[in-house]
Amino acid sequence: MNDSSWGAPSHAGYAGPWPTSGQGPVQGAATAGPAYDAHEAQQTRPMPIVPHMPDLPADGGNWAGPSDGARPGAPLFRDETPQEPMPAATPPPAPQKKSAGRDLGAAIGVGVGLGALVLVSLFVVKEVFVGVIAVAVVVGLWELTTRLAERKGIHAPLVPLAAGGAGMVVAGYVWGPEGAWVAMALTALAVLVWRMTAPPEGYLKDVTAGVFATFYVPFLATFVALMLTADDGAERVITFLILTVVADTGAYAVGWRFGKHKLAPRISPGKTREGLFGAVGAAMVAGALCMQFLIDGGAWWQGLLLGLAVAVSATLGDLGESMIKRDLGIKDMGTLLPGHGGIMDRLDSLLPTAPVVWALLVLFVGSG
Repeated sequence: MNDSSWGAPSHAGYAGPWPTSGQGPVQGAATAGPAYDAHEAQQTRPMPIVPHMPDLPADGGNWAGPSDGARPGAPLFRDETPQEPMPAATPPPAPQKKSAGRDLGAAIGVGVGLGALVLVSLFVVKEVFVGVIAVAVVVGLWELTTRLAERKGIHAPLVPLAAGGAGMVVAGYVWGPEGAWVAMALTALAVLVWRMTAPPEGYLKDVTAGVFATFYVPFLATFVALMLTADDGAERVITFLILTVVADTGAYAVGWRFGKHKLAPRISPGKTREGLFGAVGAAMVAGALCMQFLIDGGAWWQGLLLGLAVAVSATLGDLGESMIKRDLGIKDMGTLLPGHGGIMDRLDSLLPTAPVVWALLVLFVGSG
């Protein structure tokens, strides 16, 4: 090490002791020169005590000394990469059992109760079943408008919607399709007028949502009442309900067991193409049986077409409400039905399927 780097005198006349103890001058070194001068010694800076330093690398690497802010455990050289401690080995997570995603016990119990209510009202007095449809429509409108207000600040007027929706179902049962259309137009007009009693801010979005709700819930539900007007109306409604429930069940069972390919991951991540095939197969079989044994004048091949149409419309209806719920940022429209969510969560497949079944039955066997 060059002493000049630490401020040692540069002349060769210094004859004092060497910094290292127990060693004399190097043999052959010149000792001649002026004698030790005390005055000169006072002008000479003392040799500092050099701490022990590690050997520098052969390639001239820089030593990370205390001035570099090194801390214990840090690398000695700047070009060294700190060696992170090896993480402790963690055991792989235990495989989780595939879950159905809902309370099956509660869902089955509620489904059985609703089915019993439908059957009793349908085969005892048809008018009672019309009342069941109207109640379902009113509750569905309440759930939809409540969620719109909570999540989007859209206040569709519920009073004209509920009154007009129930009247639409009754008008369809009593006066047929013409009565349903007239009632729908009057309901939409009532929504526009009713909203005028509030401040104008948000008027357009509120009445737009109200007209949409008028079509989406009560108008589509009116086609169930239209089926009921036929001589075999109860059997037509039963066929409609069986096919929709079977399609939903087939999609759920096959998709849960074999589903691997997503059908519409951005809308409903739980639905798979395998589930759609399950819905189509189950609905076509059920359709052939229902048309052959329940519908007067029906044929099994008509049931195959009917089942295919129901599987497609039910899936689209389910995806449509999933799109609405995703836009609103909610999982269910309500909590009225344990294991199912709200009324609208059960009507999602039924509503768009009702006009499809009604139209195909009229095409196949007439209006009855």
